[in-house]
This record gives sequence, structure tokens and C-alpha cells, in this order.
Amino acid sequence: MRVLTGIQPSGALHIGNYFGAIKQMKDLQNSSDLFIFIANYHALTSSKESGALKANTLDAAINFLSLGIDPNKSTFWLQSDVKEVLELYWVLSSFTPMGLLERAHSYKDKVAKGISANHALFSYPVLMAADILLYDSQIVPVGKDQIQHVEITRDIAIKFNNIFGDILTIPEFKVDENVATVPGLDGAKMSKSYGNTIDIFCSQKELKKATGKIVTDSTPLEEPKYYEDCNVFALAKLFLDEDGIEELKERYKRGGEGYGHFKIYLKELIWDYFEPARQKREYLLKHSDEVRDILRDGAKKARVIAVEKMEIIKDKVGILC
Repeated sequence: MRVLTGIQPSGALHIGNYFGAIKQMKDLQNSSDLFIFIANYHALTSSKESGALKANTLDAAINFLSLGIDPNKSTFWLQSDVKEVLELYWVLSSFTPMGLLERAHSYKDKVAKGISANHALFSYPVLMAADILLYDSQIVPVGKDQIQHVEITRDIAIKFNNIFGDILTIPEFKVDENVATVPGLDGAKMSKSYGNTIDIFCSQKELKKATGKIVTDSTPLEEPKYYEDCNVFALAKLFLDEDGIEELKERYKRGGEGYGHFKIYLKELIWDYFEPARQKREYLLKHSDEVRDILRDGAKKARVIAVEKMEIIKDKVGILC
């Protein structure tokens, strides 16, 4: 089963990114044929600073490798290193009705939020379709806000296949309902746009400051606390096994500890959990040439499939090779 997922190089990762997506990627690479690419072409729709995009792209590769993406178990590459995706993007554009793109929620939402309307933003779903269809992807894990893009991919592929035969694999989207919504410092979903995140690779001082800002109620220190509605507890349980969760519940129930104690405990949990990742990241930051080699090797593996697929597609549509 081939599973494909793309990640945009959008800066620092927070623990919501990890438990919402990266942890599932780590599990998938042990049970499927996992393809992961850094979507730096897609990032052009929101990033207009070349230096920042280059830095964020390398940083994204380092971060994902540090957090457990294994290039020996998955195919991990940079989107721009496989040029065939742009060839397919153009071919698919010729089979994509304008009305299909005009109905895309993501485009409307981004323009409403003040992002400048342009062709790249409008045709974003077609490039995403090329990413998916070029590698005969069968499953595409997405959040609920990305389901429509996979549905657009299916519509384009079906239209193409109706003309030329069963050339493109029709993908299925997968939304993992078991993935917890990670709360931010204010209890809302953790998101950079809300400014309520806890960065994975921040310093101890920054981590202490962030956990200290978590919103709690005013229950006195000596009284029992209600863990069910506590943001600190909701975050801490992500890092604990069943026994650890039960022990923490008992600490809440018996009282005698303030939320400050639980925030310190959470800070220690987060720091210890990501210690191996921090060590690996420190190494990769000093050996970025190795990271680039990993991405190139991944692109070579991806291109074997991409080139073969494009030869078939170009022959079908009449592009002389």
C-alpha cells in the first residue's frame, strides 16, 4: 500500500504538529510504502522571501529526520528535485475544469484572510493532484480541511482515465479520527496562527516560559483539581502511558499541588521526551551536507517512478518524446 504525504516548510514545529501528523508518519513507515516530500513549490504561494524559504526547507528536512522519519524505511525527498511533477501539473491543468477549482474552499478562505489572489494559489489543487498521481499513490492522509483537495484529485484523475484508459491510480483520502486535537496554551487548537504553540526545539528557558502561560482556573492549591477540563493535563497525557495517566489523575484528585507544580511536571515531560530528537538535530545542523544527500537519494528513488509514469502519460496525450 503506497501512502503519500507532503509537508510545507513553514518554520518551527510545535507539539501539535508532532502528535497531529509526524507521529503517524513514523508509524506508517513501518507498515506501508511511505512517500514523504517537502512541498517547497507549494510554499511559494505563501513565502516570497527566497532566503527564508531556503532556510525553512533545510530546517524542515532536519526537523523531520530528527523526529524519526527514516530514509531507509520511507522515500523522503524535496518536491523541486523531481521536475516531472511540474510536467504532470501542466498536463493535468488541461483536464481540470475551471468550475472545479472555483469551488475550492481553501482558495476562498486564504483570499478572505488577505492572501493575494494569484494563479499559483488558485491552481494549488492541480499541483497537489500531480504530487499524488505521479507516484500512483493509493492513500493520502489528510486533515479534514484537505479532504476536498483529494476529492479534486480524484475528479481530475477520473476525467483523464475516461479519455485515455486506466492510467492514473485513483487515490483515497484517510482522516485518522483517533488523532488527538492538541490544545494550545489557551485551550484552543494549537496553531501558529493563534500564537498558542509550544515549539518542539525551543530552549529549556523558552519551554518553561511557554508552559507557564498555559491557561488554568483559580482552584486553590490545597483543593482537588478537575483534570477533565485542564489544559495542562490534556497536554501531559500525550506523553504518558496508561499507568502514568492514572497516577497524574490521582495527583489532581487528592489536592495539595497547585497548577504551577503540574506545569513544571509537563515541562519536564516534554523536555525528556524530545531529548533524543534534540541530540540528532544538533548533529544534523552541523552536517547539513548529509541532509542534502538524503534528500537527493530520496529524489532519485522517487524519479524512477516519476519518469516511467510521465513517459506513459506523455505518450497518451501526444507529447513527442
